[in-house]
Amino acid sequence: MNKGLLTFFCGKMGAGKTTKAREVALERNAVLLSEDEWLSSIYPNSIKTLEDYIERVGLLKPQMKKLVQSILATGTNVVMDFPANTIPQRAWFKSIFSEMQAPHELIYIDQPNEICLGQIAKRRIEQPHRAATDTDEMFEGVTRYFVAPTAEEGFNITVISTNA
Repeated sequence: MNKGLLTFFCGKMGAGKTTKAREVALERNAVLLSEDEWLSSIYPNSIKTLEDYIERVGLLKPQMKKLVQSILATGTNVVMDFPANTIPQRAWFKSIFSEMQAPHELIYIDQPNEICLGQIAKRRIEQPHRAATDTDEMFEGVTRYFVAPTAEEGFNITVISTNA
């Protein structure tokens, strides 16, 4: 049986990864898995800092990997709204699809900081429950760790850019 396609995203905070993930999941009739939704339901109101996030996501990832691999094994496409913004994060995604030789696509949404900060400000208004974490300070803190994907990493990359 053919394996499902795993699609995941790279882009700074506020670049539009979640919006694009929803679109792609609909287009590809895929199961959509959202890191934000899983973390907020399993650890409600407990992620206040980057350290809290790192700890909680570390607990979530082993089970998420098993779940995604089992879905892909059925031939069902999976779209993961989980960040692939650092080399270690992308290595985790690579382990998911490479262990089972499933096809993949990494969609890199390349947006300048000004666009991302504008989107974050808009999101704070539209989703007041995110105001505590969706701040310019959090953007700066998270962006320090951001590393754009390179061809040398061996991913099937699609780039979406407003800079083109």
